[in-house]
Amino acid sequence: MSQECLSVEKPESFERIIQPAANSLKPGLAATLAASPATKATPIQWRHVVILGGLGAFGPLAIDMYLPSLPDVSRDLGASMSITQLTLSATILGLSLGQVVAGPLSDALGRKRPLLVGVGLFILLSLLCIVAPSMSVLIPLRFFQGVVGAAGIALALAIASDIYTGVSLARTYALLLMITGVAPIIAPVIGGQILNFISWRGIFGGIAIIAAIFFLASLFGLEESLPREKRQPLGFGPTFAAFRTLLGDRRFVGYALSVGLAFACPIVYVSVSPFVLQNLYGLSPQLFSLLFSLSALGLISSAQLSNWLAGKVTPRKLLTVGIVLNVAGGVGMFLAVISGLGLVGVLVSFLLITASMGLIVPNATTLALSNTTTAGSASALLGVIQFTTGAVAGPLVGLAGTGTAIPMTATIAGFGVATALSFVFLTRTESTDVLAQESPAPF
Repeated sequence: MSQECLSVEKPESFERIIQPAANSLKPGLAATLAASPATKATPIQWRHVVILGGLGAFGPLAIDMYLPSLPDVSRDLGASMSITQLTLSATILGLSLGQVVAGPLSDALGRKRPLLVGVGLFILLSLLCIVAPSMSVLIPLRFFQGVVGAAGIALALAIASDIYTGVSLARTYALLLMITGVAPIIAPVIGGQILNFISWRGIFGGIAIIAAIFFLASLFGLEESLPREKRQPLGFGPTFAAFRTLLGDRRFVGYALSVGLAFACPIVYVSVSPFVLQNLYGLSPQLFSLLFSLSALGLISSAQLSNWLAGKVTPRKLLTVGIVLNVAGGVGMFLAVISGLGLVGVLVSFLLITASMGLIVPNATTLALSNTTTAGSASALLGVIQFTTGAVAGPLVGLAGTGTAIPMTATIAGFGVATALSFVFLTRTESTDVLAQESPAPF
């Protein structure tokens, strides 16, 4: 492929469909759409896709590679299941809160410096986790590992939104999600295999090595994407002002909740399923990691579908399909457990949930960021909503015990239904929602 890029062709009927609505827009959004690659092809650089996708995978890397070892950690450090789950929840919470710092900092200082500092500290904290002597030390280390690792997640989205807009941005998000989706497939398998040779502590060495590779890739392969003239003032005032503006936008909140509540479904599964599937259904760490990885193939397939349909089908329509799949997977998992269908029903339902994320994440993110001048802060706020919900829900489900899978599946089904309700009531089709207008190519 020449220039290592993808091109996005302009639909012939674009002006006829979009222009009447664009004329009624407020100036900021109209200007955004006027410059959008929906009207002009924008090359997608594969160098950006690979590096940014890898940085965005820091969350799955830190979480999923560690999953098969949870029962071993619990026994080795003499902690209960619920306490051991806090090592996951602390990481997820750190990933959430860290984006609040990384996003606004990058709006003021540029993207590259905060990114490199965050990844460098992530490597250091991964190495410190290797020698953690107790749960009281490991849990804080995992929290701060998440805080600094959040720079990769938040700034990957921000850098992409600096470089691309419109349909090209939607396709870029879908491609990034495909790269990120490889992490849940590879990471648990790597973690499970490491446990065949050394203890759970070796997993953190592997995480540090992978992070070091992307540190070097970012240092030499990424340019600064935010010009000085577009940077925002540094300080709590501008940051809180940006967050207040975003939270006052019902449209942004609706799409952010669509991502966050849907994302809580796999997070709850990730937090609780190692105990449920290994203790209740008798799976080995290796078989658990293999089945988890196969389920994650659904995410890659649906993200590829979202990428292929971008420009043919509107983001809102793709998001709608994703939410329907999410609800079907969550409710199906609950029904599989209470009906006695068992492991097969749980795994098939989780496949539907992971497939839904490939449609929900890139399209809800595109719609949420389609009208903002503070991409770093907006990406950070998306991350906070996305990770915090699951971080809180996981341990609470664990407190209910794992003698049955009902608490886990009921919670997942509840988040799926909440996702649908947020989408329906907060993002109803509006005349100003240009990205939600009918597509030239019907679905």
